[in-house]
Amino acid sequence: MKIYLNGFMGAGKTHWGRLVSQRLSIPFFDLDEQIVNAEGKSVNAIFEAEGEEVFRMKEKEVLHLITESHDSFIMACGGGSPCYFNNIEFMNDRGVTVWINTPQSTLFSRLVKERDHRPLLRNLDDDQLKAFIHKKFSDRKIYYQQCRIMVDDEGITIEKFIEKIFHA
Repeated sequence: MKIYLNGFMGAGKTHWGRLVSQRLSIPFFDLDEQIVNAEGKSVNAIFEAEGEEVFRMKEKEVLHLITESHDSFIMACGGGSPCYFNNIEFMNDRGVTVWINTPQSTLFSRLVKERDHRPLLRNLDDDQLKAFIHKKFSDRKIYYQQCRIMVDDEGITIEKFIEKIFHA
């Protein structure tokens, strides 16, 4: 089984991916971490030196490589991963896509603490960050909604999370 976790940055894709991976004893991949390992530089460095378009191409390549080279895994995709190069269709065709739907207020409280580590947020004050989350979430929601399964991130247990994946 190939499980792709999608959702906005700060939604908890890596958190849930690691937990589900341990419970199901299947490999876990964080797509951003895999890109960093392949490129030998951080996501921030790729964005700064080569731009978002180049990053998105690398993201697509690594997504395809992992998908084609593994029979079973859970993957935490980047927040924008499903929005480019028909990636959401690719994931839907090859596995189970899960949208971790997290309220924007929760995203803000998480992302305000991580701002310096995220290239798209680094220079935003609190009001700009709220506006950014609202705009980007609105733009990306159409892609997230194409996931086969939607999980609300508020107050869910690992047991319920896994149940949603297998009994949607």
